[in-house]
Amino acid sequence: MLGECFDPKADFLIHEHCRPHWSQAGAVVFITFRTTDSIPKGVLERWEREKHDWLRRKRISSAKHWTEVVPMLDSKLQLEFRKNFNRHREAYLDTCQGSCVLARSAIATIVSDALLHFDGQRYTMGDFIVMPNHVHSLCAFASEEMLVKQCDSWLSFSAREINRILANQGKFWQQEPFDHLVGSPDQYDYLRKYIAENGEKANLNANQYLYRRYPK
Repeated sequence: MLGECFDPKADFLIHEHCRPHWSQAGAVVFITFRTTDSIPKGVLERWEREKHDWLRRKRISSAKHWTEVVPMLDSKLQLEFRKNFNRHREAYLDTCQGSCVLARSAIATIVSDALLHFDGQRYTMGDFIVMPNHVHSLCAFASEEMLVKQCDSWLSFSAREINRILANQGKFWQQEPFDHLVGSPDQYDYLRKYIAENGEKANLNANQYLYRRYPK
């Protein structure tokens, strides 16, 4: 494997911002980041309502936001929640909404080069795919603190270079990526397969996405 599976009995870090980011030294993490125009505001607002409706249907009553409630649920309910709504997000991203400039080879290469720039130094980069409006990757970091720092670095550097080429200004990426610690070898294999098949399942031509398999 690229790294280790998440061990809940070992030390790990939870970085709280718009959403919690769990990290553990050496553990493999599945990361998704997307362009700002990939999911319309109305769709995001509908998903927010659906998440709170899901909690109510489970008879989980709380005045808190779902991001505070879900981490307190038992592991089975957490898994059900994340599977359900992660599936919504991934399926929608694969409809390739927005300007989809990452389908351009030169733009996708900027992202690919950024992901690989410190590979073997700050982190170990595994499989990744640059889709027209989002990116999936598997990565392992040497320290708990590096996850958020490195994601910020990838996003800021690539956004600056992409905006320069496109003669654009403003935000290119959605502020925070989605990340999930890999809990088992089976899940790791599933995610590798998911990444490998993402372009084809989205009915894209081979020149519309950039796929990198680990190891080379």
